[in-house]
Formats: sequence, C-alpha cells, structure tokens
Amino acid sequence: MNDVVIMALLATLGTWLITALGAATVVFFKKPNPRGLNLMLGFAAGVMIAASFWSLLQPAIERAEAIATLPACLVATGGFLCGAFFMWVSDKVVCYARRRVGGSCTGDRPDDCLNRIIMLILSITLHNIPEGLAVGVAFGTLQNANASIEGLMGAVTVAVGIGLQNFPEGAAVSIPLRREGYSRTKSFLLGQASGIVEPVAGVIGALMVVHMEAILPFALSFAAGAMILVAVHELIPESQKNQDTQPYFATMGIVLGFAVMMLLDVMLG
Repeated sequence: MNDVVIMALLATLGTWLITALGAATVVFFKKPNPRGLNLMLGFAAGVMIAASFWSLLQPAIERAEAIATLPACLVATGGFLCGAFFMWVSDKVVCYARRRVGGSCTGDRPDDCLNRIIMLILSITLHNIPEGLAVGVAFGTLQNANASIEGLMGAVTVAVGIGLQNFPEGAAVSIPLRREGYSRTKSFLLGQASGIVEPVAGVIGALMVVHMEAILPFALSFAAGAMILVAVHELIPESQKNQDTQPYFATMGIVLGFAVMMLLDVMLG
C-alpha cells in the first residue's frame, strides 16, 4: 500500500508542476496589452468550458454508469447544480465580507475585484481536487487485482493526461490575475497554487480508493458546475470589455481555448 501511495504522490506532484509551468506563461507579459489580455482571458474561459465537459462531466457520467448505484444522469446533474450553487453562495459570502470591511464588489480596481479573483482561483482549485483523486484512485487500484504492467501503464496514462491538461489551466488562472493588475510574480504564484491540492487529493484517493471511487462522479460534476458558472459569469463578460475596435478578439480566444482543451482531452482519452 505504501508503494502505491508514494507513486500517487509523485504522479500528482508532476501534474502540479505542469500547472506551475502553465502559470509561468504570464511572465511573457512585460506590460499588459488590453487586446492581448482580452484574447487570453477568452482563451481561459474556453479552456474552462471545455474542461468542464471533457475532463469532468463525461468521466463523471462514465464512472457513475459503472458504479450503477444511482442513475448517472441524476449524479451528474445533481453534482453540476451543486457546484454552480456553491460558487454562487461563495460569491455572495465574499461580497458580504468585502462590504463589512468597507470594500466593493463592483469596481474596476484590483482591490475592488477581490471576489472575482477568489472565485476564479476557487473554481480551478475545485476542478483540481477530483483530478487529483482520479490519479490517486488509478494508482490505488494497483494494490488489488489490477497490480500488473497494464494497470501501471493505465495509471501513468491518467496522470500524464491530467498533467498535460493542467498546462492551459495554470495559464487560465495567472493570465486573468495579470489582467486585474497583479504583478507577474504574484500572478504566477497564485496560478500555480491552484494545483497544490492535487498531490493532497492524490494521496487521499490512493489511501481510500474504495470510498473515493464511489463519490468521484459527484465530485467531478460538482467541479464542472463551479467552472461553468465562473467562466460564464466572470471571465466571458470581462473578456468582452473595451472591444470597440476588435469585437471578435476575445471571442476567438474562447473558441481557441475550447479547441485546444478539447484536442488534449480527446487525444489523451
């Protein structure tokens, strides 16, 4: 058991490292360019929308059908709605806290947009938790009947696939933070921090593989609902600001982000 836990930890540390590499793309922005940041903000929204289905909802439905304790449609729909509701409540709580300390949730300055930043980081972090669990479960099953070369290669494939998907997701956090006026260093540090939960979740998934397998479909769809709400409510409207000269610039970013994430997910299975 200790061996599979260590392997799960190493694998999820690798996925976190790729998240950090994606977040590091923000260092290329020496001076924020409104059109370029609108494009990248749209790209981040496209990544999140595609990941919510290909990385989260589709695997959730497949796993729910395999477990067959409840109808897969109910598990996926219930988790999705709960995730969106959780982010809506989180937004209200953050706004309330900001008002209590004299802040605002409607201004355009970085200090006035703290709730938007918290929602963005929280949504990506929630997305990374079930991904870490999935890697942990994949390695945890090696202590049972799947302890073979084929089983090991399958677990490694899951880790590699999730890791490659994490690259654009790291950028999906750091680039919007840069748009809000944060420094490149702070944007990178916050962007990579969203992936730190994966090693923790991976170890938990390996240790409690039987129990985590049962709740994983709900967790996956929960994260999908959270990501869709943030992408539609925060990122897309923000990317459409100041587009008088290039009205389709951010829209093309959304399409490109969706296409890249879909390509990675479909290629890596």
